[in-house]
Amino acid sequence: MIPRRSFVVAATFLLSVLLYVDRACISTAKEAVVRDLELSDKQWGVVMAAFAFGYALLQTPTGALADRFGARGILASVVTVWSLFTGLTAMAWNFTSLVVIRFLFGAGEAGAFPGVARVVYSWFPVAERGLVKGINFSGARLGAAATMPILPWMIAELGWKESFVVLMCVGFAWSIGWWLWFRDEPTQQKGVPREELDYILATRQKSAPSSRPEPLSLGPMFRSGNLWLAMGQYFASNFTFFFTLTWLYPYVKKTYELESVSAGFYAMAPLVAGAFGNIVAGWWVDSIYRSGRHTLSRRLPAIVGFGLAALGLLLSVEQSDPIAAVAWLSLAIFGADMTLAPSWAFCIDIGGRHAGAVSGTMNMAGNLGSAFVGLMFPVLVELYGPRGFFFAGAGLNLVAIVLWLGMRPQNKIAF
Repeated sequence: MIPRRSFVVAATFLLSVLLYVDRACISTAKEAVVRDLELSDKQWGVVMAAFAFGYALLQTPTGALADRFGARGILASVVTVWSLFTGLTAMAWNFTSLVVIRFLFGAGEAGAFPGVARVVYSWFPVAERGLVKGINFSGARLGAAATMPILPWMIAELGWKESFVVLMCVGFAWSIGWWLWFRDEPTQQKGVPREELDYILATRQKSAPSSRPEPLSLGPMFRSGNLWLAMGQYFASNFTFFFTLTWLYPYVKKTYELESVSAGFYAMAPLVAGAFGNIVAGWWVDSIYRSGRHTLSRRLPAIVGFGLAALGLLLSVEQSDPIAAVAWLSLAIFGADMTLAPSWAFCIDIGGRHAGAVSGTMNMAGNLGSAFVGLMFPVLVELYGPRGFFFAGAGLNLVAIVLWLGMRPQNKIAF
């Protein structure tokens, strides 16, 4: 019999797919949107950054809400809200309106991954969390990858505005299904076999998450050196990855003079590599953990991932052939995405019953890195050429390796 928690993994995987389809679709629509709204590249960078700032600012509050009130209602709400603003993007009439809508879209998406972290805390044994988070994030990358060739086709057939409305309706459907089916605790979910329920309750953590945690106190959280290190390394990870969602498609299209659909397939490759990086790292995290080396299970996959990310970025920028450039960039994103499962498992480790708020705070810092990419890529390219961005990203990845050497998952935050 298939374990019932596998269906929870499937549902959150689909959420991740939808999350990144809706997030990446704006990149593939760049040519049409810029033409219709008469935007410059620097204005487009502000639009990309507006999403990341909105997404970053609400990470901690929405994570705390998921901890307090459960992921069922929070995830249903955030998917509804972000889907609404996906549709409303089609109503933007100028630069300012698009910036406001994309900021609110980002704010709407903010509670997604912190909410999923709370699901993982309640539903999954500690020894399974690395792979579960890896599967979740692989869905995000596969969703973004599928967007790269499919959205240009949809836009050609339907128009960019109509395509965004279709995506809005898909999000509404997920929200309704999640609300009707999911329950915050496995003890409340119909159809969970007694044997599986006993196993979950015995292996997820020592404390019982069925009762609501005490209200979140920000003081202990922001006094945690562990959390600050996690935030710093996640800034570097997102700085590398967010390029694929914002500037990769227009970059390869312009640099190598590609047709729209062809550019989409090139831009898809690093995202598919990222999906594999998540699965590999998730499996590796759990495998090392089961050998009894808790700290190493978080640290080693992340360090290897950041090393590969730095190498891939440095070698990609020197290539004149699009296949070679994208191949090295795929290695970079494979490595960057290897850092996600250990990072989120680490936050669940140190956050405990406040896992949503702690992981949300780390994700907030990461998405400040995303906002920085959106704003600075066109500036760095103008000043130094593409090499400026890729060298900066490689340097940040090397700094992140040093930060991981100081991170200790056994040092929980004393709320």
